[in-house]
Amino acid sequence: MVPRRGIARSGLVLTLAAATAFSAPAAFACDSEHVPGGGHAATAETRTTPATSESKNVRHLGNVPDAQGAISMQFLQYGRGHRKRDVMLVSGEFGLKSYDLTGDPTRPKALGELSMPGMWETEDTVVDAKRKLVFLARDPRAFDGNTDNGESGIYVVDASDPANLTTLSYVRVPAGHTTTCVNDCRYLWTGGPAKAESMPQDWGGRPIWVTDVRDPRHPKVFPEPIDLGRNDGKTDYVHDVQVDAHGVAWTSGRGGVRGYWTHGLRWDPVRHRLRWASAVDPVPYAGGGIDELAAESTFMHNSFRPVGRRLADGGKSRHGRRGNLIYVTEEAFEPGCAGDGVLVIASLRGSRGGQGWRSTPERPFRLDTVGTWSVAGQEGSDPDSGSCSAHYFDVRGDVLVQSFYAQGTRFLDVSDPTNPTQIAYHREADAASWQPYWHRGLVYVADNNRGVDILKLTR
Repeated sequence: MVPRRGIARSGLVLTLAAATAFSAPAAFACDSEHVPGGGHAATAETRTTPATSESKNVRHLGNVPDAQGAISMQFLQYGRGHRKRDVMLVSGEFGLKSYDLTGDPTRPKALGELSMPGMWETEDTVVDAKRKLVFLARDPRAFDGNTDNGESGIYVVDASDPANLTTLSYVRVPAGHTTTCVNDCRYLWTGGPAKAESMPQDWGGRPIWVTDVRDPRHPKVFPEPIDLGRNDGKTDYVHDVQVDAHGVAWTSGRGGVRGYWTHGLRWDPVRHRLRWASAVDPVPYAGGGIDELAAESTFMHNSFRPVGRRLADGGKSRHGRRGNLIYVTEEAFEPGCAGDGVLVIASLRGSRGGQGWRSTPERPFRLDTVGTWSVAGQEGSDPDSGSCSAHYFDVRGDVLVQSFYAQGTRFLDVSDPTNPTQIAYHREADAASWQPYWHRGLVYVADNNRGVDILKLTR
């Protein structure tokens, strides 16, 4: 566990009766992840790489310290032709900030800010590109709360004018660590963190709650959660949701990764009949537990299934038909690096019959591991500098870029999924790399200590 550190108390600038001003939570990792930030300058500035950084096959093009405390980001495009505008939205402990990338993508220009000091956690923030909306998940630990009885929910932010970010609505939700769009952002799936004291004692964490945001000014939260019994029959912590190019929503958390259809007429392998899938009543598709020999903690942080235009698993091969692979990260913090979280590439073969939903401690079902990768012992790593755990990643073609906290940003060749290979890396001495994003040929990294780093793969 990374040592906890404090953050200064400050006011909250929000036109929401439900939100009040407190200090930020002091925590780190999925149930406790936190590296405090500050830096709330009105305009962005860009700094160059300090001499203490280590890189291979990567150019560091700039840094935005104005976004210190960054956790996640997204990109929106506005206008057409000569009026086209490329905007980066960064969420973090400060709330939400917008930057213009149009003129020079390596020197973002500050546009606007929705100030929410003490906000937590906005991890893996999502946007509705059509309606220009941003959805921010409020963890119960935000604004000095706690997992036992703190308030969680979702802020819906209007980004139609990126220089004037405004809150459309706020709704309380029983979960609030992450929130994800499903069915073209008509609904949100919100999960995590650890369970509240009011929740069933046999739960290991919060599952998924569904929110209807077709009317963004009046979100509707459905009372019954979904993705129950995910950990060998036990309802447990769902950390995040990723939707693949075919529309399957993959839930990652303690107990593995499971995929659901959220639309269309589908065969339900659990109920053994055809039925209509919806965001509120999804149909199980595939997935299950991850082998403990690959990921000892079984706490899976996020996932990616390469299908459609994002296909990168080599198509038909020894792994069977296309779309048979799932990339999953384990978040785990152990002394040194050897036992920290890893990237796992697993096969979905043999899991489309509902096996992951029938798994029990007595008769466990586990996906077959195809390959793994850990930063431990890799070139450019320093176990004495801090956490080595895997965190968010992004894939383009055969190159996967991934954050490893204090071990920085790593680029992996995954053309052979049985042997992921590091081809480049960038690690700052003060790195707290949380989430990298491919965008227009560059990689933007949300770094909780440094703000946003802008990198270019040179290999």
